[in-house]
Amino acid sequence: MAGRDRSARDDRTGGATARRSASASATGPGRRGAGSRPTPDRRVPPATGGPVAGDGLVVGDVPVAARVAGGLLVLAALAGLAALFPTYLVVGGRALTLGGGGGGVLAGLVVPVTSAAVGAGLAAGRVPRLGLAYAGVAGALALGSLLIEVYRGSSSTLRPGIEVLAGERVLTSSVETGPGWWLAVTGLALTVLAGACAAAVWGRTVMEDRGRLDPARPALAGAAVLLGVLTVLCLALPAADVPDRLVDDPATGLEIVVEQQGPQALLERPGLALLGGLLLAGAVVLGSVLAPSLRPRLAAVGGFLAVAATVLGAGLTGLRDAVASDELEWTVPGAGLLAAGVGYAVLTLLAWRLRRGPAA
Repeated sequence: MAGRDRSARDDRTGGATARRSASASATGPGRRGAGSRPTPDRRVPPATGGPVAGDGLVVGDVPVAARVAGGLLVLAALAGLAALFPTYLVVGGRALTLGGGGGGVLAGLVVPVTSAAVGAGLAAGRVPRLGLAYAGVAGALALGSLLIEVYRGSSSTLRPGIEVLAGERVLTSSVETGPGWWLAVTGLALTVLAGACAAAVWGRTVMEDRGRLDPARPALAGAAVLLGVLTVLCLALPAADVPDRLVDDPATGLEIVVEQQGPQALLERPGLALLGGLLLAGAVVLGSVLAPSLRPRLAAVGGFLAVAATVLGAGLTGLRDAVASDELEWTVPGAGLLAAGVGYAVLTLLAWRLRRGPAA
């Protein structure tokens, strides 16, 4: 009897165990039981934009106004390129062209080509803060240049003087504007509008990285400020000037130096030209101070690139003027302006390449 009782208990125990095993198999690891609590999903949602290797760059949705700023930059570049070839100004009966000779074309291509490349990327929504930083700084620089161009085409005859325009030493006794001048003014105005759009949409554009450039920002800022001061000092004097002449004094028989009237310095001109010169000098310093502090790293690259293109273009223009005219010679401020442009280009390259370490 005892053996039969143990056998019956074993059968009941085995059946219960089999039922529990079957129930566990039915629920399985992928199915929850009736009384179990759901496991929370702890997965991190994916970033809006794909990271760039080494930088951890994250890009959010690009606002429409940012793309508009990019389109304006492209239009400004096209206008600047077109301005190189038709008649720029007719001064004292002499027709002047901005793109006269290979040097004139090279100097005139620097800013438009850079603006076209950056603007196309911004309009396509790629690395938007790089394009916005470029547009903002370039717009501030273009405002002063725009006022100077308006003075040349409309008010320079009020106080006639010696000017160096398109590689020619001319007297502004009479000035007539040509298609090249209108295209140049249009390009500068479009750049100013692009800068205004960039400033308005900057805070709504999401683009961040790991901050690898942060340890190098103080050094870049110090170098940029020094270059900004050098640029302003060089802009204050003509990049190409009329050399002094040595003549024999008939009374004494000695050689004496006779000064010849050369072009007016940037800050010696009246009216709109003076205001434009002050705005241009201030924008150079402001861009030099602002560019190293822009985040992320590629935004700093855009700010430096805008200043580099403008200063390098001005330096090449001064060199072109000195080479194209037998009456002019390249000055020390002109050489300093070209050196400053090269220095800004080096800072742009450093901001692009430096990745000293991850952010804290």
